[in-house]
Amino acid sequence: MRVQLSTMKYCPRHLVLAPRVLRLLAALALSLSWSAASAATLPEDRADVLYHRFEGGGVTIHGPSVLVRKSMAEKYSVSANYYVDLVTSASIDVEVSGASEYKEEREQYSLGFDYLRGKTIYSLGYSNSYEEDYQASTVSFDISQDIFGDLTTVRLGFSKGDDTVRRRDPSTGGVDPDFRESIDRRSYRVGVTQILTKSLIANLGLEVITDEGYLNNPYRSFRYEDPESPGNYRLATEIYPRTRTSNAVALSGRYYLPYRAAAHGTYRFFTDTWGIRANTFELGYVHPWKNAWTFEASYRHYTQNRADFYADLFSRVDEQNFMARHKELSTFTTRTLRLGAGYAFTRASWTWFKKGSFNVYYDRIEFDYDDFRDARDTSLVAGTEPLYSFGADVLQIFISIWF
Repeated sequence: MRVQLSTMKYCPRHLVLAPRVLRLLAALALSLSWSAASAATLPEDRADVLYHRFEGGGVTIHGPSVLVRKSMAEKYSVSANYYVDLVTSASIDVEVSGASEYKEEREQYSLGFDYLRGKTIYSLGYSNSYEEDYQASTVSFDISQDIFGDLTTVRLGFSKGDDTVRRRDPSTGGVDPDFRESIDRRSYRVGVTQILTKSLIANLGLEVITDEGYLNNPYRSFRYEDPESPGNYRLATEIYPRTRTSNAVALSGRYYLPYRAAAHGTYRFFTDTWGIRANTFELGYVHPWKNAWTFEASYRHYTQNRADFYADLFSRVDEQNFMARHKELSTFTTRTLRLGAGYAFTRASWTWFKKGSFNVYYDRIEFDYDDFRDARDTSLVAGTEPLYSFGADVLQIFISIWF
């Protein structure tokens, strides 16, 4: 799933690059921002400039993003986003496969249009991203409606994505002209926001995603026991099913405290036809200070079980129809601590913009895998290596200007 900079927070790259668990965190962040949106109000006129950086597990991803929104005639709003990933990868998967560190760049362009009519907002979106061996485009439509005296907001949404998967030819360094696969992605969304009291708001969201086509990574391998050398292993290209249906439901709430602070919590359940079940819990707190500063802290705990066709080490090359050793299809846990601060600034003499803010967010993510082993030490007997774990740091710095 592609994620636009709707909140200027999470904006990771496609599933092809590690660590893929960021994709799940991004989906959660997107679903929360989507469910919390106000149906009868257009987005404010603003511009955001962001720098993001992820570093951990031998992978570094960083780059800028620019988002601009502008309304017209109090009925229309347009937005445009440009986002870049600069990737350097020497992850455990790269090392085990025997490949060397690689670098690549991904660019994404997104456009959005909102139309307000009465208490209803109609939204259209389009995004296109490009990297040498992967291209993707997504079209989305959402509608939101206020009902019951504006205490309830109901939303419906649909997205369709078309991806093209290519593969580099190791002998030439260019793209293999004989390898070209496609993926069809569809997302169906429904959500409800309910104002329960003057201090409490609750959100319930459901999303169903269907994927069909070439769903695995052409560079990734699984390992199996070497029949000619006990204790060692060999590698073979992963084999995935060509269809996948995912379901996610999220319940969140935000309580506004008497001293202008707010506490929020979220529970999200995820399941798919590959056998994965996942649970996400998050608690957070936002505290304003001296009318200009805002401080945030949150903790997220994520757990999942392995896919039906995942194994760290297979007994033979043809053990089953589908075979994968992708670590984000394994059983694992992540723990994320987020700290953030924002400073709002304004001056009466400014004429070309109303106000601005400077924001910094830092995430520390710990990954612990229960059935994925660190196979980089070839002196150990295959299947007895230590379980893999690593930590990652995510930094996001952005400036927002309202005009």
